[in-house]
Amino acid sequence: MTTPAHRPTMIVDCDPGHDDVFALVVANHYANLIGITAVHGNAPLSRTLPNALIACDVFGISAPVFAGADRPLVAPPRNAPHIHGESGLGGPELPPVRRTAERAGAVEAIIELVRKHEGEGVWLAPLGPLTNIALALRAAPDLGKRIAGISLMGGGTLHGNRAPHAEFNIWADPEAASTVFNYGGPLKMVGLNTTHQVVITKEFVQRVLTLGTPSAKFAAELLDFFSTTYGEQLGVYGGPLHDPCAIFAVTHPHLFDLREKRVDIELHGEFTRGMTAVDERPIVQSKKEKPNTLVAYEPKSAEIFQLIYEALATAPSA
Repeated sequence: MTTPAHRPTMIVDCDPGHDDVFALVVANHYANLIGITAVHGNAPLSRTLPNALIACDVFGISAPVFAGADRPLVAPPRNAPHIHGESGLGGPELPPVRRTAERAGAVEAIIELVRKHEGEGVWLAPLGPLTNIALALRAAPDLGKRIAGISLMGGGTLHGNRAPHAEFNIWADPEAASTVFNYGGPLKMVGLNTTHQVVITKEFVQRVLTLGTPSAKFAAELLDFFSTTYGEQLGVYGGPLHDPCAIFAVTHPHLFDLREKRVDIELHGEFTRGMTAVDERPIVQSKKEKPNTLVAYEPKSAEIFQLIYEALATAPSA
């Protein structure tokens, strides 16, 4: 496993969150990471922003970090302390924040970075609620035609995790998700049907720990906490490493079976608000139902974990 010959240019929008940290590590290693934007989600923005800065400190990531939306477009913010802890990064003792966020906000940064690097084909990789991305698309109507595409972690084809049919990131801001899924350009969705096959094991945690660096110890403690809290929900040790999969769908797309599907966001259902309604029918019924998304299936999990390991093994420690 090596870095791809072509390193795609990428902006990561995230709500760290344990799995977000590993997505930042792999994006920094396998892509040309030009910016990181923080959003509400796994924890309030008052935590996800410093968590992003801490991740950059610990793993030697130099990309600029920008503060984004602290609430969804319409609904009140909702977080996930039962999975990620009150800080959003439960487990290791968090070091003090040494870096500072940039003065520009996330929406402004996304627009300006895309325009500055347009010739490189910028991918947006949102890993939390889609508020920042929706606001940027609304603020700059030309943005959708300037990016290479959007690769997001969210949704799923089978079931949800915060509601029977709704995954957390989409559930947290369905109106923003609807804007993103209808923006009209290339879109990849890596949902729970895929990420729940990319599950941390005790053996992987130990393998990371034996790297022996301060950053590897931090990583192993994150993995263990996340696997324990997630395991309490599922009844077995091991958390799915959701977010790195959205990065690999761009840098290593061969790791997934990407299928063209029509995906719409349910906004009004009493029991289904936030659902990604994936049309699995073999025949498209009308132009309105034409595919708008490449949906990920069948991940090559062993290869994904090897790539994560290699990125951690080469990450500089603070």
